[in-house]
Amino acid sequence: MQQRRELDWTNISFLATAHLLAAAGVAWGIFNFSWPTVILALVWFALCGLGITGGYHRLFSHPTYEAAAWLRWIYLVFGAASVQNSALKWSSDHRIHHSKVDREEDPYNIRRGFWWAHIGWVLHKEARPIARVKDLEADPLVMWQHRNYVLLATLFGAVIPMAIGALWGDAIGALLIAGFLRLVLQYHATFAVNSLAHYLGSQPYDTTTSARDSFITALVTLGEGYHNFHHRFQNDYRNGVRGWQLDPTKWFVWTMSKVGATWNLRRTPQDKIDAALAARRAQRNAA
Repeated sequence: MQQRRELDWTNISFLATAHLLAAAGVAWGIFNFSWPTVILALVWFALCGLGITGGYHRLFSHPTYEAAAWLRWIYLVFGAASVQNSALKWSSDHRIHHSKVDREEDPYNIRRGFWWAHIGWVLHKEARPIARVKDLEADPLVMWQHRNYVLLATLFGAVIPMAIGALWGDAIGALLIAGFLRLVLQYHATFAVNSLAHYLGSQPYDTTTSARDSFITALVTLGEGYHNFHHRFQNDYRNGVRGWQLDPTKWFVWTMSKVGATWNLRRTPQDKIDAALAARRAQRNAA
């Protein structure tokens, strides 16, 4: 029998307010349309998205490559602007997810339902101590962000976009659109990795977890939709391992390696990938 979980009214209040302000951002954009504000919102969405996918996920949670201090700083400040907790706490939850996937201890366990995995787990309190992150606790930049998370989230998530928007006379629009509409869209893109990526798509590599590969999920998550591959080979910096698969985060990390900003990009040997595909084909043929 599943335990009753207490509602987290702080998270509920913030998420409700963010969604209301995002709706206000849509209205503002309709009646006070500004191309510079739209461009700012797109840039902020890309930077914050990479802060989560390239930084929180593929660098900090799974150390699949190494990165220069300036790039790690960018990941951390825009990761904070994504208002999904500090990199330390996010990585702790994510490592628990991988070690306990589809089980009761999994923070966003899809077996509890699509909406629980998508957003329900955020709306409930659960005592999960920070664990499995000794490597990150030894990282001065990660710990700096952890200590200053609320300040950084406020500055980079709201104050700085508003100040930039003021340069062309649209501070309120920048706050509502680049701040809150961007934030809510990014929330649901990230949440889709916990829900849609465990619900929609194929399982070409492994059926021992609920993780699935889907172009649709990849489209809204900067490439995180090839989740069956990721759960099978979580130490690979790529999610979309095939050349035609949509994985902007992979392309970004690879591009940064060409200018010396990232290095030691970890790749699963092709023979191991081929073996997993062959085993899965044999499993389907035997069914």
